[in-house]
Amino acid sequence: MTTFTVWKFEDPDGADRAVAVLKDAAAERLVRIDDHAVVRWPVDAPQPTVEHGHEETRHGAAWGALWGLVIGTLFLVPLVGGAAGAAIGAISKATEDAGITSEQLERIRTEVTRGTSALFLVTEAGDLDRLGERFHGDNSTLIATNLTDEERDVLYETFGGR
Repeated sequence: MTTFTVWKFEDPDGADRAVAVLKDAAAERLVRIDDHAVVRWPVDAPQPTVEHGHEETRHGAAWGALWGLVIGTLFLVPLVGGAAGAAIGAISKATEDAGITSEQLERIRTEVTRGTSALFLVTEAGDLDRLGERFHGDNSTLIATNLTDEERDVLYETFGGR
């Protein structure tokens, strides 16, 4: 099953550390990374920077296009008030097939702020117990996923936090 998750970290380098852990885990076949993107927002920066992972998979290219749309609209295009709501409504139409709701998009937009980072991640087939051990104490919060409520509860139990 393809899993979409967005993890928020309480510092601008947290998502980069998580990517390193994930790549090591992928090399050991604990998880398969289809694609990822990192958003870093230093405290003194007017807007975040974005780096796309460019995984070499068929799915990676499609997700890369989606990252550009979602991240660009949420963080790089200056939006205020009603314009922000309208933009989120528009991109939610493009993301609904991936199981990403407008509520999740709004949460991502409001929680990823200056001084934080986020990891946008698409994975398949993972050993969550062993993977969770590697992320123990990483001070992250799951802010969006396409998992069912039951699957989300397992993820929270494994990785901690809400």
